[in-house]
Amino acid sequence: MKNPLACLLLLSTTAFCQDPAVIARYRKFINQHINAGMSHTRCDAVISQRGISETATNACKDTNTFIRATTNLVRPICGSAGQPYGRMTISLQPFDVVVCTLKNQGARPPRCQYRGTSRTRRIAVSCEQGYPVHLDRDIVVVDD
Repeated sequence: MKNPLACLLLLSTTAFCQDPAVIARYRKFINQHINAGMSHTRCDAVISQRGISETATNACKDTNTFIRATTNLVRPICGSAGQPYGRMTISLQPFDVVVCTLKNQGARPPRCQYRGTSRTRRIAVSCEQGYPVHLDRDIVVVDD
């Protein structure tokens, strides 16, 4: 019985050792890019519900990509499930993604309207302390 408790304490201590700024960027990454149940028809609703906009201007984002997977599948890209790709890390396996592209340029929330496209792509992310914190705009095409 002492071993499970020791493991739990070790896991909780490890979480507290992480840089709070990195954890905040990881949470933002999750909010902006992870949605296992995303559909190409739900871009407007999901982007609005999650409050996703251009950071500096609060304008509608031109493009936002959602990865149709859980964090348990995406986070390992920063470790054994990824390989160096320039300054980024690329997934070894392809993911289903939904790319939401703004239809009404210059709009501001809540008037953002998006066209969604489903694709299968290897994804490139920036990693910090083992966490994905940024999704590259250019997603690598998987050859059929």
